[in-house]
Amino acid sequence: MSSSDVLVVGAGLAGLHTATLLAEQGHDVLLVERRTSLTSAIRTTGIFVRKTLDDFPLPAECLGPPIRRVALYPPDLRRPVTLVSGRDEYRVGDMAPLYVAAAKRATSAGVRIALGTRYAGRVGNAFGLVGRDGPTQVRARYVVGADGARSRVARDLALDRNHHLLIGAEEVFAVPGSDEPPTFHCVLDPSLAPGYLAWVVNDGQHAHVGVAGYAARFPDGMRKALERFGKEAPGLSRAERPVEVERRGGPIPVGGLLRRISSADGLLVGDAAGAVSPLTAGGLDPCLRLSTLAAEVLDEALRGGPDALTHYDGAALRAHFRGRLMLRRGLAQVRTPAAASAAFKLLRTPVGQAAARRILFGDRSFRTS
Repeated sequence: MSSSDVLVVGAGLAGLHTATLLAEQGHDVLLVERRTSLTSAIRTTGIFVRKTLDDFPLPAECLGPPIRRVALYPPDLRRPVTLVSGRDEYRVGDMAPLYVAAAKRATSAGVRIALGTRYAGRVGNAFGLVGRDGPTQVRARYVVGADGARSRVARDLALDRNHHLLIGAEEVFAVPGSDEPPTFHCVLDPSLAPGYLAWVVNDGQHAHVGVAGYAARFPDGMRKALERFGKEAPGLSRAERPVEVERRGGPIPVGGLLRRISSADGLLVGDAAGAVSPLTAGGLDPCLRLSTLAAEVLDEALRGGPDALTHYDGAALRAHFRGRLMLRRGLAQVRTPAAASAAFKLLRTPVGQAAARRILFGDRSFRTS
């Protein structure tokens, strides 16, 4: 049996960021990841918003060209509403090298990373792991669940779990250069993406073509919806067939930050904590911000701070997102293309466009205080 100050389960951005910050404070951190390679089975589209790019030192070579333009489409794809910002609002991360860079920083800080190692649950006062050499156990003062929307760590710590989930899938294409500016295309069509959106993010280097929605409400299943959307998706040149380089997919929690995300034995970060925008389903900004708070709380706890983990209160943080939770409920009720077309008329008004600008280009981000 080995030991560690903190066991982090899951090597996505949330787990890597939390582990790195703790190791930089001098703590012994073991990070386990069931994948054998950080460059495989990537789920996120990788869209970073301006506030994240301003506040976190992401490697520039892992980011695509900046995007200032968003085009919003009704179901018939006619007369889109196009919004253009005066600032660089989005950049799409090349996630495979970005994960590699984050892992390099983690190991440089002293994090021990065990790939191909599955978290097997709590075993008394230790935690079971199954790796390449078989089962083992580790004693850790605290465990961090960075193990995704269906977190097993959350179950073992008797914390809240995500129940409001979308499922999403996308195809990533290498695209030839274009005279068109980089654009984020969003389609509101419940027959393609029930309760959410279909999208094309084309930054001139790669195009991400995807759909997401409530699993039970796809008329013919998500894969069929993605196939249908791919044939008519806006923002793609039909002159030359783009070359597919990757497929991605997975669950997306949209119920908002969970209320109970910490106990005396550990805490949750990233998707496991529900740290995803209920409305836009964007999770990379909340992932990094909540992970920073998690590392601060754990550092205090490891140094003997009494009741430090009580400061990591999902219920208190959740109160900041009431507005977006209400908008999520409204979007979930748009169930037919006719209803979507009627709702889209609001986007053509000055009030509707002002609201869209505030959501898409606003200065607010995930609050942790």
